[in-house]
Amino acid sequence: MVGKSQLKFIKSLQLKKYRKANGLFVAEGVKLVNELLKTDLEAEGVFTTQPELLPSEFSSFEIIGESDLKRMSGLKTPNKVLAVFRIPKAPEAVMEEWTIALDGVKDPGNLGTIIRLCDWFGIRQLLCSEDTVDCYNPKVLQATMGSIARVNIIYTPLEPLLIKSGLPVYGADMEGENVYGLNWPTSGILVMGNEAHGISDEVCAVLEKKVSIPQFGKSTTESLNVATATAVFLSELRRRDS
Repeated sequence: MVGKSQLKFIKSLQLKKYRKANGLFVAEGVKLVNELLKTDLEAEGVFTTQPELLPSEFSSFEIIGESDLKRMSGLKTPNKVLAVFRIPKAPEAVMEEWTIALDGVKDPGNLGTIIRLCDWFGIRQLLCSEDTVDCYNPKVLQATMGSIARVNIIYTPLEPLLIKSGLPVYGADMEGENVYGLNWPTSGILVMGNEAHGISDEVCAVLEKKVSIPQFGKSTTESLNVATATAVFLSELRRRDS
C-alpha cells in the first residue's frame, strides 16, 4: 500500500526543484513507461492499476487503486501506469559528428519534440543552455515518447563550449543562407534559438554561419515553430549526408 508521505513525495517530483534535489523524475502513461523500462534507466518504483499493461518480463511493480494513481499523477486523466526513475549522470560532451544546441528554448513540447527528432535523425548529443526548459519536465517526457533515453542531453553554458568545440557552428536565423543550397560539413553544431527572441547575442557572436528556411508563397507567418524548423534542418542535413 502506498502511504500518504510517498504519494506526496512522488507528486512533488512534478516540480524541477524536487527532481533536482532528489535526482529522480516521474514518467506517466503505458507507452512512455514501457519504453523507458526497456532502457538502462534505473526504475525506483513502478505503480499501476493494471499490471498486465507492463512488459511480461517485468515483475517489480506495485498495484495501486485509481484514487492513489490520481493523487500521485500530474495528469488530469492518469493513464494506468506511473514510474519513478533515477536521473542519469550527465555525460561529458563529445565533439564529433553533428550536435544540436538549444539556446533558451522554453516550451516543453518543443524540447520534447526536438529530443524525438534527434533520436529519429541519429543525433546522439543535444546541448542545452542552462535556461532551456528541464528535459525531465513531465510535458517534455510525454513529447519524447521514450526518446529521452537514447539522446545524451547536456545542460551547459553554450558560448564557451561552442568556442572550444573545434567544430563549425551554424545557427538558425531568418536572415541566414538558404538551407537548400548549403553544403553541410560532415560534422558540426547547429544552434536553435528561443521561440520568441532567437539565438542570444552572446551565442550569435561565435556562429560561423547563419542558415534559414526560405518562405514560399505570400503567407504572413513571421517564423516557423522551433521544433518544426529543427525537423527541416535535420532532414536536409541527413539528405546531404546520405
